[in-house]
Amino acid sequence: MSDATQQTNAAEPNAVLRGWDRASKIDPRYLIAFLITLVLVAAQLRYHMLGSYDRLALALGVCVGTEALLSWFDRGRVVNLLSAYISGISLTLLLKPQGGALWPFVLGGFIAISSKYVLRYRDNHLWNPTNFAVSALLLAAADHVSVLSHQFGNDVTTNLVIWTFGLIIAARVGVLHITLTYVASFLLLNTARALALGQPVIPEIAPITGPMYQLFVFFMITDPRTVVRGRRRQIIVAVLIAVMETLIRFASDKGWPLPTGFNAAPAFFALATVGPVAKWLDMRRLAQQSTN
Repeated sequence: MSDATQQTNAAEPNAVLRGWDRASKIDPRYLIAFLITLVLVAAQLRYHMLGSYDRLALALGVCVGTEALLSWFDRGRVVNLLSAYISGISLTLLLKPQGGALWPFVLGGFIAISSKYVLRYRDNHLWNPTNFAVSALLLAAADHVSVLSHQFGNDVTTNLVIWTFGLIIAARVGVLHITLTYVASFLLLNTARALALGQPVIPEIAPITGPMYQLFVFFMITDPRTVVRGRRRQIIVAVLIAVMETLIRFASDKGWPLPTGFNAAPAFFALATVGPVAKWLDMRRLAQQSTN
C-alpha cells in the first residue's frame, strides 16, 4: 500500500469525527425548530390540518413581531427568534377555533410571547409560552376555542417518523429523560385510573400517540427555559405533572365541577399549574444557595 493511500485511509476516520463534532455543536434550538417544522409539514401534507395558511401567517407573524419588539424594548436588541417561531407553529397546530375565526391566533400569539416578558421571576419566565397561551384561551373562551385532539388519527407511519425524530432530538438536547418519564407515568397512571373506573384501558392510554401529546412531550414539558435544574428534580416534576393530569382526568370522569378548559386539555393545565410552581421553587433554592 502506498504512503498516499495510507494517508487517505487515515484521514477518512478523522473526517467522520470532525463531521460528528460539527453536528454535535448545532444549537439545540435549531433541532427543535426542525422537529416542529416536521410536525407541521406532516400534518398539512397528510391531513390538511391547517385549514388555511392565514392561520399560520398570523400566528407566526404575531409571535415573531411581538418577540422582536418586546426584546428590543426590554434588552435593547432583537433576540434569536426561534422560540417565537416554535410558538407560532405550535399555536397554529393546537388551536381549533369555531367558525374559522382568526382572532385566537392573533391573541394567542401575543399572550404567548408577552408572557415571557411579564410573568417572570429573577429574569426568567415561569410558563412555557405556548402552554400559557393555550391554557389562557381555554379558560377565557372555551365556547369559542378548542384544541387539537385526534385530527392526526393514529397513522402508524406518521407517528413513527415524528416519534423517532422527536426522541433522537430530545436525546441530543438532553431532555430525553423528561419525555420518557412523563410517557411512562402517563401509561401507568392512566392504566390504573381506567382499571379503577372499570373502563377499557386502551382508549385511556391511546392519546399519548396523538398530535397534541407529541407537541406536549417534545416542546412544552421539555422547554429548556422552564424546566428545573438537575436530572433528578426534572424527573420528579415530570411525574408530578403526570399525577396532576390523572387527577384532573379522574375529576372529569366523576363529574366534579371543573372549568371547561381543564376537561378539554388536562395535560396542558397540569403543566400550567405544576410547572411554574416547581420552577419558582427551584430558582428560589438556587438564589438561596448563591447567597450562602
